[in-house]
Amino acid sequence: MDETLHGTRNRRGYWAPKKLINRAPVFVWPIQPLKAFRYVFGFPGYIWPKNLAFVGLTFAAIEYLTPSLETMRNFSVDWISLILLRNAVLAFLMYGGLHFMLYVRRRQGTAFKYNEKWPEANNSSFLFRSQTAENVFWTMCSGVPVWTAYEAVIWWMYANGYIAHVDFTQHPIYCVALLLLLPAYGGVHFYLTHRLIHMGPLYNLIHKVHHNNFNPGPWSGLSMHTFEHIIYFSLALFVLVVPSNPIHPMFLLTLYALHPAIGHLGFHAVRTRDGKFIDNDIYMHYLHHKYFEVNYGGELHGLDWLFGTEHDGSPEGEEAMYRRIKAKKYVRGATAA
Repeated sequence: MDETLHGTRNRRGYWAPKKLINRAPVFVWPIQPLKAFRYVFGFPGYIWPKNLAFVGLTFAAIEYLTPSLETMRNFSVDWISLILLRNAVLAFLMYGGLHFMLYVRRRQGTAFKYNEKWPEANNSSFLFRSQTAENVFWTMCSGVPVWTAYEAVIWWMYANGYIAHVDFTQHPIYCVALLLLLPAYGGVHFYLTHRLIHMGPLYNLIHKVHHNNFNPGPWSGLSMHTFEHIIYFSLALFVLVVPSNPIHPMFLLTLYALHPAIGHLGFHAVRTRDGKFIDNDIYMHYLHHKYFEVNYGGELHGLDWLFGTEHDGSPEGEEAMYRRIKAKKYVRGATAA
């Protein structure tokens, strides 16, 4: 599979796909019911493979790698440490595995890599002068502990009856429906909080750590300031107002803790062992890291279309972006005057 058949690389070493970014059919007007149905229930689509795979991983983690509710009625270093260890192993396998395959072994070189340069290895703007080392530090020493803290508190609340615990076997339709809605809810939460930390001093105080990675790799996905991790994982607090089963917040936490490794892969397609390629289609978020003020969305990147922050990868999309930035600067200048 030749990258030149699917995109072009300019003189500066940036590769771009020929195919434009397509928003989900549920964000296309006029409404196309059949396409929307296929998007939700088809393969690949909203449910399968990504979200269903993370649901399966979450079920396995709860069943085999999580203490009993009775144990978690009281906070204890013992059971919290077990959850921290489990989460650290999962993060290391996901982020470290993708990094090792694509950035250490470099099994496909720079084929389909958006930026042909590799992560900075001697740059004083990064901790330890290394982009990868800084990314690993923020992921493992901040991201995983904050993820674990949210999980531990939620488990403790379930164990003590402080939040409504819906039995999956007694209310299967409700529980399945909520599972289906959670990634969409997560997408709304991510878009709104992401826009928030791009505003004013919050960007320099918090979000700049993540955007040091203008050329992201897998470890960049969860490389954030601790305050951003607290905001990012707060999406699990829906349990305070929505009756749920523990699978619901744990699925959402697992999804948003591990999927950023794929979302920041830095490659448009990945070669498998049999020589075929898997199209990851993560160009949308790569453009956010490249241009900063576009494509804030995650699961529901159609929100960028609704709020006028979309860049579909086309020259027209880039022109529209620069017009928005110019208009914003003009408004700020007029206000200051």
